[in-house]
Amino acid sequence: MSHKSFLASLLVATSALVSNSPASADQAPSPSPYDTVDPMIGTGGEGHTFPGAVAPFGMVQLSPDTDTTCTVRSCYGHAAGYRYDDPTIQGFSHTHFSGAGHSDLGDFLIMPVSGDKVLLDPGSGDDPSSGYRSRYSHASEVAQPGYYAVTLSDYDVRAELTAGTRVGVHRYTFPAGKAAHLVLDLRTSLYNYPGKVLWSTIRLRDDRTITGCRQTRGWAPDRILCFAMRFSQPLAGHLFENTEENITYKGFQGPGRGSDAVAYRQGRQIVARLDFGQLAKPLEVKVALSSVDEAGALGNLASEPGDFDTIRAATRACWQKALGVIEIDAPRDTRVNLYTALYHTLLAPSVAGDADGRYRGPDNQVHKADGFAFRSTFSLWDTFRAEQPLLTLIQPASVNAEIINSLLASQQDSPFGILPVWQFQGRETWTMIGYHAVPVIADAYLKGIGGFDANKALDAMVASATYAPYGDLGDYMKLGYVPIDKEPEAASKTVEYAFDDWTIARMAQKMGRKDVAARFFKRAGYWRNTFDPKTGFVRAKKSDGQFRTPFDPTAINYGSDYTEGNAWQYSWFVPQDQAALFKAMGGDKAAVAKLDAMFDYDNSKLDYSHAEDISGLIGQYIHGNEPSHHVAYLYDYVGAPWKTQKRLTQIVDSQYKPTPDGLSGNDDLGQMSAWLVFTGLGFYPVTPGSLQYVIGRPFVDHAVLHLPNGKQFIVIADGLDKAHPYVGSVTLDGRPLQRSYITHGEIMAGGTLHFTMQAKPDKHWATNAASRPYSMSTAASQ
Repeated sequence: MSHKSFLASLLVATSALVSNSPASADQAPSPSPYDTVDPMIGTGGEGHTFPGAVAPFGMVQLSPDTDTTCTVRSCYGHAAGYRYDDPTIQGFSHTHFSGAGHSDLGDFLIMPVSGDKVLLDPGSGDDPSSGYRSRYSHASEVAQPGYYAVTLSDYDVRAELTAGTRVGVHRYTFPAGKAAHLVLDLRTSLYNYPGKVLWSTIRLRDDRTITGCRQTRGWAPDRILCFAMRFSQPLAGHLFENTEENITYKGFQGPGRGSDAVAYRQGRQIVARLDFGQLAKPLEVKVALSSVDEAGALGNLASEPGDFDTIRAATRACWQKALGVIEIDAPRDTRVNLYTALYHTLLAPSVAGDADGRYRGPDNQVHKADGFAFRSTFSLWDTFRAEQPLLTLIQPASVNAEIINSLLASQQDSPFGILPVWQFQGRETWTMIGYHAVPVIADAYLKGIGGFDANKALDAMVASATYAPYGDLGDYMKLGYVPIDKEPEAASKTVEYAFDDWTIARMAQKMGRKDVAARFFKRAGYWRNTFDPKTGFVRAKKSDGQFRTPFDPTAINYGSDYTEGNAWQYSWFVPQDQAALFKAMGGDKAAVAKLDAMFDYDNSKLDYSHAEDISGLIGQYIHGNEPSHHVAYLYDYVGAPWKTQKRLTQIVDSQYKPTPDGLSGNDDLGQMSAWLVFTGLGFYPVTPGSLQYVIGRPFVDHAVLHLPNGKQFIVIADGLDKAHPYVGSVTLDGRPLQRSYITHGEIMAGGTLHFTMQAKPDKHWATNAASRPYSMSTAASQ
C-alpha cells in the first residue's frame, strides 16, 4: 500500500509487528483529522445532514436553509434544512438535526440583503427574485467543522458562520457602496404547516441588541425557544411586522436613544428588517439560544465572550481535540469517510441547558440541573446500537455521565415518569418504539462509567419498562408479547422490548438486585413468543395467540406488524440470544442459508417507493435504516466469520462515498456514521450490554484509539487492499486470537489488535462454538 504515512510514535511502537515499510521521507503527510472532515457528505441524497457550523455537542447548529417553504408531506427531503441540489439559499437558521428521519427546528432565520430593496417574504426557488432568498454556487462554499462560508450571488454578500457551545456567530461582508440589511424571519420552520408558529415576540433592547422568543407546534408539541442577538455595528433603523395582522411598527431612524430605542412586537407571524446603512467593515451578529427565557439567552450570550475569530478558533481547537481521539491511516477516500463519520457522531446528544443550569423539561416546566449540563436530542431507537456505545470509547466518562444524568432528569420531570424515547430540546416526540434509554444506561454502567446514581437509574429503567399504557406494555407483561390487534408494529415492539429487558437484568444482576434480574431475564426470552418455526420469521400475534394472516415477509407498510421494515429485517433482532434464535431456525446451516438468502434476495418485483426510510438495499438487507445494522455480523454467531467479512466489504463499498450523496440513508443523529467508525476499525457492538465487540474485518491500515483512561488501543491490518479483503489471522497483544470477539476490558486495557489480510477466506478461524460471541442461553453464567 502507498498509504503508510503514519505517526512516527506509532511506527516505533509497532515496528516489530508491522511488515510494511513506512512512507518515504518525501511523501506528503496526510491532512490532519480536522482538515480531512467533509461536512458536505450526506447533504444530498437521503443523508439529511447539514453543512453548517456547530461545536461538539453544541446547542446551536448554525446552517444554511435552502428551502423552508415545503409542506408537511414534502419536508422529508429538507429535514436538515439544506439540500445540495437546491439552487438557492433562503437564509441561515440556528437549529438543525443531523441526519434525522423527521423535520423540525430551523429556528430564527437570518438573511443578509444588500441594496435599497428589501423583500420580507422568502419567495420561491423557481423565482428567487420574488423574495429575499439568493442564488449561490457550490464553488463559493467552504465547510469545515465549526465553520461555513458561502457567497450569496444576488447580493454579492460573503456570509461566514461559526458556533460555540451555546452561541452562533454570523459575519457578513457587504459590497461597498450599498446599504446593509438583515431580514430576521420568525415565521419559518423546517416543519411548515398552518399554525406551526403559535406565538412569537421580538424586543429591541438597544441599538445593538435584540431578544425574542417563539412557541411552535411541530414534531415536538408546544416547544418554546428564545434568542438574544447582538450586532457589532449599531442599527440605523428597523421595521417589525406582523404579517398575519398586516400591522407594521416602524422604529427609530438613526442611533437609538432613550425610550425611542425600545420596540416590542408580538404575534404569530413576525418578520423584521434590520438596517445598518453602508458599512466599512464586516457585520458580525452573535446569537445565543435558550429554551427557558430571554434572560437565559442573554446569559448564554455572555457565557462565551469574543468576536467571530475568537469563537471560531476556540471551536476549531475543540474539534481538533475531539477528532484526534482516533488516528487513522488509510486510503484517502476511506480516511475522509471515517473522519467525517466520526465528526457526525459528535453532534448529539446536544447541550440543551443554559449556562446557569436551567433547562426546559418534558413537562414544559423550567428546571435546574444539579452539577451537569442538561443534554437532549436523543434519537434512541437509532443511537443505542452503536452511537452511544462509541461515545463510551471516545468521550470522557464525565460526558457519558452527563448524558445519563440528563436522561434521568428527564424521567424525573416527565409527567409519565418514564425515560426519553425521542426527545429534543427537552420535549418528547414519542417517535419510534422501545425504551432504548435503558440499554444506553445499562451499557455505560456495566462498562464502569460512574458519576450517576445507579439505584436511581435502575428504578427509572424499571419504571419505563413497566408503564403499561406505553406501547401496550400492559399486554406485553400479561401475555408475553404485544398483540397486533391491540397495538401496531407489535412484532417489532416485542423483540425490542425483550432486548431492553435483558439489559435491565444485566445491570440489576451486577448491582446484586436479584429479584429485578430474575424478572427481566425472564422477559428477555419473550422474543420466542413471536417466532414462527414454520416460516422461520418473527411475526405478529393476535390476542388469541394466533399469528396474524395473511403473511408476506417482504411487505413494508407503516403501522403494520413491523417498524420501518419487514419480517426479513426484524427476524434477526435477538441480540441478547442469537444462539437461541439460530437454534430455533434449525441450526447453523439453516441460519447461514437464511442470512445468505436475505442478502441475495431479488427485489426486482418489489416496490418500496412509499416507504421513505427504506434505502440502501442489498437484497432484503436495508443499510439505510437501523434494524439491519447488526445483521452482517451475525455470521460470526454461526461459525462463518468469513461471510461477515464478505458482507461488510459489500456494504462499505456500496453504502458510503466521500460525496454529498455518500450516505445511503438518514445518518440518524450519528448511528449510520458510528456503524462505519466501528466497522472501519474491525469490530462492532452487536449487543450493547454484553461488554463484547464482534470482529468483522478492518478497513484501515493502522489506527490508534486514544482512550478516555489515557491508554491507546491500536489496530493494524497488514496486507490490506482491495485484493485482500479477508482476515487470515488475528493477534491481540502478540497472542493468537481464536475467537470472533474482543471485550471492552481488553480495549480499555490498551494494546494492539493485529490483522493479517489475505485474498481468500479462511474458513477455519473462529468457527467452533466456544469462539463465538455472547448469547444469553449459552453464556457460562448470568
